[in-house]
Amino acid sequence: MEYDIKDLSLKDKGREKIEWVKDFMPVLSSIEKKYIDAKPLKGVKVSLSLHLEAKTAYLAVIMQNLGAQIRVCGSNPLSTQDDVVAGLVDMGISVFAYRDINAETYRKHLIQALSHKPNIIIDDGADLANVLHRERPDLASDVYGGCEETTTGVVRFRAMDKQGILKYPMFAINDAACKHLFDNRYGTGQSALDGIMRTTNLAIFGKKIVIAGYGWCGKGIAQKAKGMGANIIVTEVDAVKALEAVMDGFAVMPMAEAAKTGDIFITVTGDINVITEEHFMLMKNNAVLCNAGHFDCEIMMSQLKKIAVKIKERRNNITGYYLSNGNVLNVLGEGRLVNLACADGHAVEIMDMSFSLQLLTALHVLENYKKLENRLYNVPKQIDDLVAMTKLDSLGVNIDILTADQKKYMESWE
Repeated sequence: MEYDIKDLSLKDKGREKIEWVKDFMPVLSSIEKKYIDAKPLKGVKVSLSLHLEAKTAYLAVIMQNLGAQIRVCGSNPLSTQDDVVAGLVDMGISVFAYRDINAETYRKHLIQALSHKPNIIIDDGADLANVLHRERPDLASDVYGGCEETTTGVVRFRAMDKQGILKYPMFAINDAACKHLFDNRYGTGQSALDGIMRTTNLAIFGKKIVIAGYGWCGKGIAQKAKGMGANIIVTEVDAVKALEAVMDGFAVMPMAEAAKTGDIFITVTGDINVITEEHFMLMKNNAVLCNAGHFDCEIMMSQLKKIAVKIKERRNNITGYYLSNGNVLNVLGEGRLVNLACADGHAVEIMDMSFSLQLLTALHVLENYKKLENRLYNVPKQIDDLVAMTKLDSLGVNIDILTADQKKYMESWE
């Protein structure tokens, strides 16, 4: 078995983490129970690029239990937990990841994850797709299809689909209701603040928190921070989203204005160069900057490094950038995902739904790939509904069912 990790001796601690999350992921466990005898993934090669912590590890374990041959790599240099990947290797899964790798090793790990010629790809940020299309297009003929987890990744796949260059069918997991309504909103809302509080030991209440971007992730952070007593400022480029933020009771202004008053800045746009030199020089002394989008390009770190007269690690996962005006700006997790670089990511119960969508959609690909075109698809509604109903069942919640007359009425124009 091939692997490239930091320290296999951490395996016991990693397996303990995986065992812990297993008890709180009833939807994923129910899918495993349903298919364990049939082993529908037997002989199927699966490549996964995910944030490698306990919840994603459990998805990989279940896919292996259903018969898949698994290769896993990270989807962010700072989100990999070395004990968890050691646990996965100890369980017989090929893993290519460790925390704090450089760009070249990260790219090498992506290629290693693809090197067994996968049939199914589970992507996060479209990094596997990027490497496959640019560097290893020869592997595409073996790929039946795959799933993309994130908003950023779906944007990239949508662009590939529009250009007609996608070499295999992909499903936009992020656009499924049970993903973006819960994972993006409640998951990011809690985990981003968790990462900030764990790392800084500072209060949320009373602070002016600037949230760049009011999509589902931005809404979630704003909602949770407001509940903890923060004063919320939203920056936006979309008039409809800006209006929504105003009607939700938040101040809305350009970043150049917000930079003067904010205490904590959280970027969650999926775009580049959201906070730049112009804004850095306007910020208060000891302002905290972090990113809850996918890539580390929202805070323009190259400019911040260039204008800093001194750079110093002030605390674990906090780098102080000392400016010529005498102020210091504190960047968390090097501008990478604060909820994973500085904490454990989304709550277990939230990822239970997201990864159940991944697994069920992967099975859907396996059953239907001969009929699918090389384009981006939405997750079938029946899969979304199944995940929601299974989740409700695990919570002991029942809902009403339409009668025949009600259903007919809702489908009629008369």
